[in-house]
Amino acid sequence: MNDADFIKAFETGKFPPEQFHHKAHIKLAWIYLNLFDEETAISKTCEAIKNFDKLHGDGTKYHMTLTVAAVKVVHHFRQKSNAITFDEFVCEYPRLVTSFKELLFQHYGENVLADQKAKTAYLEPDLLPFT
Repeated sequence: MNDADFIKAFETGKFPPEQFHHKAHIKLAWIYLNLFDEETAISKTCEAIKNFDKLHGDGTKYHMTLTVAAVKVVHHFRQKSNAITFDEFVCEYPRLVTSFKELLFQHYGENVLADQKAKTAYLEPDLLPFT
């Protein structure tokens, strides 16, 4: 599925829920960052995932801090990348798929991400700010 089809399927709720795993989450952020500035990409990613959770779940799985942090992490690596496609990007930075929690835990203590407020509001990193 090309990037335009991926976004269209995701935004219309036609993306198969069983295929929305971590790598798809990273791809969504990557595509939005290719189309928009970081702030808009964050907003679009949050809106899309929140809507997806309402359409295909019970609306309780969306986690704002994780979503915003994921876009910020993808943005960080994207600025260094020479990749043209998402597959090239994850080959260049496989840790985004294989070790994402470890990347996040460089910025956040587990207690911050586990805080109920982090699900509905963006909490800034307590260990290392995003730059």
